[in-house]
Amino acid sequence: MSPVSHTLTSSPRALAERLPERLRTGYWTRLVPLLAVLATLTHLPSFLRPVWSPDEGYLATQARMLADGGVLYDTVVDRKPPLLPWLYEACFALFGSASLWPLRTLAIVAHLATAILLASLARGRWGDKAGRYAGILYLLVSIGLSPEDTQAATFEVFMLPAMVAAFRYAERRRWLAAGIAVALCSLTKQTGGAVMLPVLWMLLQDTRRRGVRWPPALAKIGFGFALPIALVAVILTKPKGFLFWVVTGSGDYAGLGSDWPQMIGRALGNSAILMSAGLAFLLPFAHRLWLRHRKRPVPARGPEHGSTVDLWMWLASSVIAVSIGFHFFGHYYLQLMPPLVLLGVGAVATSAISWRPVLIYSALASSFFCVLAVLWPGQRLTQTTEVATAVAAQTTPKDTVLIWGMHPELYWLADRRPVTRYLTAGFLTNFSGGKGADKVGEQYSVAEAWQTFDNEISTNGFPEVVVDDSGTSPYQPDMVPRIATLLNTHYEVVGVTGDTVIYRLKK
Repeated sequence: MSPVSHTLTSSPRALAERLPERLRTGYWTRLVPLLAVLATLTHLPSFLRPVWSPDEGYLATQARMLADGGVLYDTVVDRKPPLLPWLYEACFALFGSASLWPLRTLAIVAHLATAILLASLARGRWGDKAGRYAGILYLLVSIGLSPEDTQAATFEVFMLPAMVAAFRYAERRRWLAAGIAVALCSLTKQTGGAVMLPVLWMLLQDTRRRGVRWPPALAKIGFGFALPIALVAVILTKPKGFLFWVVTGSGDYAGLGSDWPQMIGRALGNSAILMSAGLAFLLPFAHRLWLRHRKRPVPARGPEHGSTVDLWMWLASSVIAVSIGFHFFGHYYLQLMPPLVLLGVGAVATSAISWRPVLIYSALASSFFCVLAVLWPGQRLTQTTEVATAVAAQTTPKDTVLIWGMHPELYWLADRRPVTRYLTAGFLTNFSGGKGADKVGEQYSVAEAWQTFDNEISTNGFPEVVVDDSGTSPYQPDMVPRIATLLNTHYEVVGVTGDTVIYRLKK
């Protein structure tokens, strides 16, 4: 046998013999399965409830409307970008619309991808061990808020992989890819675009260090960012509708409200919860800052691995993003987790602090939040399910329904079509949680919303059932003349569940 033929026949055998060893000893082949198991365990409680938050209910209802021929930013509207509604629609087309388990599974995949990207970032800066612990600590901290905020398959969860990818690409000077990642992040949720700030900062620092011209790299970032957005805005949706609903139409919603105590309380409360979840690595991080402030030497296990100014810029941009609109909802704080984890991991990796107490505390805190999710009170969900069951009993699949409230999951749970494109009363009154009642009413609605609402009623007919889910909110029917007139003229009460009143069309 010739040497060449011997090489050809032995190479596959040699490759087969080497492959198992590589699988056993490779960094990523050992780490990724561990992270996958941890991502699944920390988010298993997400499968215990049909719906965790109104955002999930809104997305599910949107997806059904799109599947029935609705047009996004026309007959199907929201103040959010389109990627997640389309993802919900695709999952419903493949697996049916009766359950959100496919979205919950994809949410776990999104958390896993985020953890892997963070591990890659930390490994490049502080070594293998730091990379491994960055992925683990992120997954432990990822449930460190109210279960309604961390177990739901909502915008922030699916935004995080693209956000971390944008930072990672920028760190590696892959400017076109960084711009595309920022665009994908922004098309999942607008505030995800805040990661552009650290991307541009890294570009500036790179041009200073290397002495190269920045316009070509900036052009790559701009092109990468603009191309996906232009594709979505101009080709896949209606440009005017996209511009209004995603960019210009949220001014009143995002404006400063009058209920300062509630806003401040929510901001401080969610910050405290997140800090308690990440206390193990936030304390070493704070200790290092204190020593540097006092100009004392920092005990180290090894040399520093570069500046962390870019991480600080990332954290600052995320804080700005969380604060926009002054709502401070818990799920907004998911955007803070990646830069916080990296800063904390860096503080531990470059100090004499042991990893063991950090991991033990984080594991205990994560276990607490996991148990909390299992035991989380379900009174609101129970009431919503009872109302949805009553609505389904009072109607047929051909009937339309109006939910006058802020819980669009009722449409999805009842499996009934909305009579209007406005799935919450917020579009017609400018109500939003925690912003006070000073600018709530018909006159503060989305532009031309009431005219559109009246046209939909004229076209579709009066809804068979109206659910008044407003309770004592400032948009209750007595404070909104058009809804009060509609109910008093055409409807009668057929049921009351808790503070929710069910009306049926008079025969």
